[in-house]
Amino acid sequence: MSSVKTRLDEVADLVPEGTGAAILAVDKPAGMTSHDVVARIRRGTGMKTGHAGTLDPFATGLLLILLGRATRLQRYLLGLQKRYLATARLGWISTTGDPDGELTETGVLPTDLVLPLGRVEQTVPLTSAVKVDGERLYKKAHRGETDVERPTRTVTIHSAELVGVEHGQGGGPERARFEVEVSSGTYVRTLVETLGDAYCEELRRLAIGSVELGPGERVIPLGEALSFLPALELNETQREEISFGRSLEGVEPPEGSEVPVCLTFQGSVIAVARHSEGRIRPEVVLEPA
Repeated sequence: MSSVKTRLDEVADLVPEGTGAAILAVDKPAGMTSHDVVARIRRGTGMKTGHAGTLDPFATGLLLILLGRATRLQRYLLGLQKRYLATARLGWISTTGDPDGELTETGVLPTDLVLPLGRVEQTVPLTSAVKVDGERLYKKAHRGETDVERPTRTVTIHSAELVGVEHGQGGGPERARFEVEVSSGTYVRTLVETLGDAYCEELRRLAIGSVELGPGERVIPLGEALSFLPALELNETQREEISFGRSLEGVEPPEGSEVPVCLTFQGSVIAVARHSEGRIRPEVVLEPA
């Protein structure tokens, strides 16, 4: 773990001095919470820090860290699709659906290795951070409360491909690996439990939207992180108006869309705006005057 902490401390060196807004792609290690990673990078950079979607402590992989004014982009990034590599331990059950729970070997193997696709209903796990009666569920779980009424949510499983099977000494499947692409808010460990007696032994996030996990930590250009938004290139006068937080009149949004628009100047993202009542109104200004 010490080498991991050293690596995270060095992430601060990737951010150029004087940067007002930046996004970092970090490969979160197992055993650390997303909050741990955010706090460590905040200490290293001295900047306001957030993230674009948590990972459970046992999970690894892509965590998008938002720095400075980029923290205000969270609202646009949280809803992006996510891609994972999930390892299902077969013939076992877990009280939490992951290796951090109480594990029991049942020896009952799934009849098939197929995960559901499309829109599905999921009951929020007791170990989640969702609030019920004003308190996060995992706090109730830590007190031993198990009869809590948990909310359900509709999520979308866009793809779920079986990419590998590991057989045990008896010849039966022992582990199955799936690459899944799911909507925001999907609990992959709950998805794995639909196999039957199985829990999610390992989980690695491979991508958030168009940003993919790389071989190491790196700064993500704002335009790359926001590539899912239509873009509008501004002239010098328009850039100045936006930098003061002023709206633009007489400018048609790309494709006439009312979704958020990425405003750029000479290829750099300076703001995210929305078209309303004939105006382009900035919602987040990344390069203020």
